[in-house]
Amino acid sequence: MVSNDKKDPKKMRNGFTTGACATAVTKAALIALLTNEVQKKATIHLPIGQDATFTIESCTFEEGKVTCETIKDAGDDPDATHQARILSTVRFVETPGIHLDGGIGVGRVTKPGLPVEVGQAAINPVPRKMILSTVQQLIDEYGVKCGVEVIISVPDGEEIAKKTLNGRLGIIGGISILGTRGIVVPFSSSAYMASIVQAISVAKAAGCNHLVITTGGRSEKFAMAQYPHLPEEAFIEMGDFVGFTLKHCRRQNIPQVSLVGMMGKFSKVAQGVMMVHSKSAPINFEFLAKLARVSGASDEIVEQVLTANTASQVGDLMLEKGYTRFFDLLCKSCCYESLNHIKEGMTISTSIYSMKGELLGRAENIATIDQDDWNWR
Repeated sequence: MVSNDKKDPKKMRNGFTTGACATAVTKAALIALLTNEVQKKATIHLPIGQDATFTIESCTFEEGKVTCETIKDAGDDPDATHQARILSTVRFVETPGIHLDGGIGVGRVTKPGLPVEVGQAAINPVPRKMILSTVQQLIDEYGVKCGVEVIISVPDGEEIAKKTLNGRLGIIGGISILGTRGIVVPFSSSAYMASIVQAISVAKAAGCNHLVITTGGRSEKFAMAQYPHLPEEAFIEMGDFVGFTLKHCRRQNIPQVSLVGMMGKFSKVAQGVMMVHSKSAPINFEFLAKLARVSGASDEIVEQVLTANTASQVGDLMLEKGYTRFFDLLCKSCCYESLNHIKEGMTISTSIYSMKGELLGRAENIATIDQDDWNWR
């Protein structure tokens, strides 16, 4: 008989990101190179402020270099990279500094619009910083005078990448090394939505009449800087569940809500998509191109929008060309679509930020839909 019992979300086991795994094996490999001793464990400091210890499955010495391996454990929320082998090969080089790159199974960026430059290994900014800072600490501790080369590899990465959107994004040859927190917190959709409901209830009980809903930790950081007068309870991470969160705010009679996020997900909200997961709805570049044209963009720029790789790339282009009206219209459309979704009854604001934290556009305190103002669509 098949059990229908679902695991209690509170009892779910956290896992680790590929970035945390890559940092751990790099530390182990460098210590082994420095001490000539096989490493079986590696403890690193995660971005969330916790330490984590990883098992080193193998530690191999070969011609002046060391390769260490660990197995990625995604906990109770296994993704495409669960049980992937993550390797780091470290050696000393004459050129000073730390030289980090990707090897077999780590994708390489071939299109603009991602947080990693074209031509570089797809090692995202936070994991890159984790690895570099860990290596630098050991360089300082052991007084290393030469350079250090670090190559991150994922032997099955190219096959694993077929289960992801990397190919569409122009990341070729393998997976990305990801993670902003170091850990993977397991959340089923129902568990995540339950956490949103609870967070809104806590905010309501605390007397918050103005809630700020964000798509994640980075946008929440920007939001807290934008609204420093609001208490911590007023900030709600909604993830991809924009419509669900707005409707629950309405049910709780929250009079004022501000949406804070970035181009990718909010370009979907602006066209009425209220579940903004990448698998739920792709970026509509025709919509963004129409908005660019209304904002005064030339035919050449509109064509660049249509052929862009990501919404962030479109935002960068509009910013570079000085089309600030594009962002204001996008924000206003987010407000109108949100009001349309909840059938009004709330005052909504929207702010869109760049990946670097630059405020791109705002629409403030919109309580009703002005159909004439919405006709550009």
